[in-house]
Amino acid sequence: MKNKIIELRNVSKHYEVGEDLVRALEEVSIEIEKGDFVAVMGPSGSGKSTSMNLIGSLDLASKGEIYLDGNNIEELEESELAQIRGKKIGFIFQQFNLIPNLTAKENVMLPMLFQGKEEIERELKANELLDLVDLGKRKNHYPNQLSGGQQQRVAIARALANDPEVILADEPTGNLDTKTGEMVMNFLGKLNKEGKTIIIVTHNPELAREHAKTIYSVKDGHIESLEKKINGKWKRV
Repeated sequence: MKNKIIELRNVSKHYEVGEDLVRALEEVSIEIEKGDFVAVMGPSGSGKSTSMNLIGSLDLASKGEIYLDGNNIEELEESELAQIRGKKIGFIFQQFNLIPNLTAKENVMLPMLFQGKEEIERELKANELLDLVDLGKRKNHYPNQLSGGQQQRVAIARALANDPEVILADEPTGNLDTKTGEMVMNFLGKLNKEGKTIIIVTHNPELAREHAKTIYSVKDGHIESLEKKINGKWKRV
């Protein structure tokens, strides 16, 4: 498992809705290798969002095993899991999920607070990251004073706050215009070239094929196919 940062082994996720049992995922196996750019792709209701929650260790499986950096997350205390997850994974959400009464800088500083970093270190790092995403001049603005694209860039800076190995992005261009979305995807590609593992959850096959190196296609709670880009061409494996 030395090259695997995240692994789902025969994972199922079931929910009880009233008297019904919803089988959101059934016997799914996913391997995320360090340094890869992975797309989990599927239409609405396919199970890809459930997959994202399990890949990000935000939820536990009904059956099967989930490993984060070699640790079976079922065997970890919630506080221990939160610490590992906070260091290893940076999250970017479609709705941005910025805290409205915090400035851009304060939003970026927040994940570092949970990791016990000193205020001066948090402030310096937040300034550095906002400069990286070309928002240094907007650091004291609140989310409602920023465009959608600017909010997504703040969300990216926040995701990078603890220098995680993995960036997990849920529909990162879903609320953006085409030009801004392309800029965000190119930035994620740049991070991947610098060694970050990137995982995007998307319903957009063109986006996945243009930027990813590995694609898991999810349909009706199952992995329908696994494709890898080999020598510039997509091949089923």
